[in-house]
Amino acid sequence: MRYVSAAVVALALLVASLASPSTAAAQDTKLEIRSGDTVKTVLAGLMGKRVGLVLTTGPEIAGVVTTVGDNVVHLSELSGREFFDAVVSLDKIAGVVIRVKNR
Repeated sequence: MRYVSAAVVALALLVASLASPSTAAAQDTKLEIRSGDTVKTVLAGLMGKRVGLVLTTGPEIAGVVTTVGDNVVHLSELSGREFFDAVVSLDKIAGVVIRVKNR
């Protein structure tokens, strides 16, 4: 019985290690700002990346940039709200927070 349990645990660890990206394989995000950039152009350059948006009303919302429109940005995979997406008005964004280094 112990042999079967150890095999199941080993298989679960193998699957988990394959499902999550390793630190060595993860790449740092590089933030480059040009003089004419706006929140819209910065977000467009971060498509597919996880960001935090500091809203003018105070709170921060974090998720993956999916689409950047003329007036709104679509975030998916919201932190703490995995089953939800959000659409945020670009004029309500006070700042963009991104992770630039992995440990």
